[in-house]
Amino acid sequence: MRGADLLEMPEDGYTLPHVIKNDIINAVAEAAGVGRQKATTAVETIIDVLRQALSRGERIELRGFGVFLVKPRKRGIGRNPKRPTEEVQIPPGFTIRFKPGKELRDMTGPAEEPAAKAAPTGPPPSGTPS
Repeated sequence: MRGADLLEMPEDGYTLPHVIKNDIINAVAEAAGVGRQKATTAVETIIDVLRQALSRGERIELRGFGVFLVKPRKRGIGRNPKRPTEEVQIPPGFTIRFKPGKELRDMTGPAEEPAAKAAPTGPPPSGTPS
């Protein structure tokens, strides 16, 4: 497969390595010791099952990897890029969200702690007000 084993920030800061379906098919064929045609059928079937479940609004939970969710999206107001003063109604719909599992999060590096959870760096507060 293309890409590094560990996630590293690219030199330009923007372009990340990527994996395409062909890379997955090749990895499955090699790992399972089967031909490319059987691996293609397996990968296509998995993708099709995932696609069908999401189209029915089902939650897909893959332990150790993550969860795919279908969430409703509110209607909104957008702008026509050709005429920015013109407002366009955006109808409500659905969107697909992915929430990585703990194992996947741990593999990609430590999460940055929010400021509220960070340990205080200054001296401890005194018992008497100033």
